[in-house]
Amino acid sequence: MPPKGSRKCAAATPNNTLVLDNGAYTIKAGLVANGATPTYDDCRVIPNCVARSTRDKRTYIGSELDACKDFGELAFRRPVEKGFIVNWEAEKAIWEHEFMGDACEPKETNLLLTEKPNCPRELQKNCDEIVFEQFEFAAYYRCVGPTLNAYNTPTAASLSSLPQECLLLIDTSYSDTTILPLYNGRLIQSAVRRLTVGGKLLTNYLKELSSLRHYNMMEETYLLNEIKEAVSYVVPSPQQFDRDLERTWKGRLGDKRQLDSSVVVDYVLPDYENAIHGHARPHDAANSRMRHGMQPLQGPREDLLPLGNERFAVPELLFSPSDIGIQEAGLPGAILESLSGLPEALKIGLLANVVVVGGNSLIAGFIDRLEAELRALVPAAYLLNMVRADDPIKHTWLGGAHLASQPELLREVLVTKAEYDERGSTWLVKKFS
Repeated sequence: MPPKGSRKCAAATPNNTLVLDNGAYTIKAGLVANGATPTYDDCRVIPNCVARSTRDKRTYIGSELDACKDFGELAFRRPVEKGFIVNWEAEKAIWEHEFMGDACEPKETNLLLTEKPNCPRELQKNCDEIVFEQFEFAAYYRCVGPTLNAYNTPTAASLSSLPQECLLLIDTSYSDTTILPLYNGRLIQSAVRRLTVGGKLLTNYLKELSSLRHYNMMEETYLLNEIKEAVSYVVPSPQQFDRDLERTWKGRLGDKRQLDSSVVVDYVLPDYENAIHGHARPHDAANSRMRHGMQPLQGPREDLLPLGNERFAVPELLFSPSDIGIQEAGLPGAILESLSGLPEALKIGLLANVVVVGGNSLIAGFIDRLEAELRALVPAAYLLNMVRADDPIKHTWLGGAHLASQPELLREVLVTKAEYDERGSTWLVKKFS
């Protein structure tokens, strides 16, 4: 069954489709031909930012960031805020740098573009105008990105059986975390729930904790994000959270305690001369003292960032946002709230097919904790089947690629430039809504 709002395109459309999962942190992109069998390898992951270095005075656009040798005090301009494209000047620069030219001629290419749910209509209208009037793509389909996951087959079943009938998608990404129940590939809008906590908030919280306790890290966004991805973990339960807090407590003045080196690590910060990236190692109290001006005068010098309860207190915000004053339910509670207004049979079907995507799902222990807490809240008679996508970063793109590879389905949802020129942007916003 084609997505909601489908209608047959009158004109012939090109054979190639550029599938863009336009995330706030990265763009997942790839060209897909009609009848192809797309895989994760066909997808490129590109930083969705324009970065300016205060040290080498260079500006890095998109994938150029991979060539950067000094990430210290990089100033980032991100065109996507809260999941919505709000800075088209920067986004156009990234798209033109990455996709336009010999590899992709817009007038001979379809565009499948993702967006977050509940995007403001004016932003949608602006997006449609730029796609057709400035880039001049031949045909175009804009949709809520996570719905494309319904076009990923969980088994070796034929693609013709897609979309999946019932799918509960948990998308925990850079901007936020969203719960999206899907039925036959269509979003059940009334049941969508959004949590403020996403990868950006977690990184900012780690910056604040590190700056308060150790060095001033408020300008080191790239480095702190790298540290978060390297050492963070989710504790199995709230009870274990309390125990790990005790194990990482240094004690009061005059009553110092030995830190548990199985939890506390020392992160060796990069100097951007001998090393571009840092690394973590078990905590060594003697070496840690050397960061207080006791470095050797000769030989290699190391700047160490000890990390104790920061490792698990930061990702805990996904389950307990109230720890920093955000008055929202944690992720398991939000999932139940999402399902509470749905019919019983649909609720059972959704819980039997829960898929988790997004970068935060890669944090160690995340899936186990989420499944355990949800199992405790769901009636015992219900089957709960939760999986993390094989590649949670590219999984949404792959669903879009499966849709784009099926000409019959694709033609039913695409809008051609000729139709847009005839009917205008207001009609297009209504069609895609």
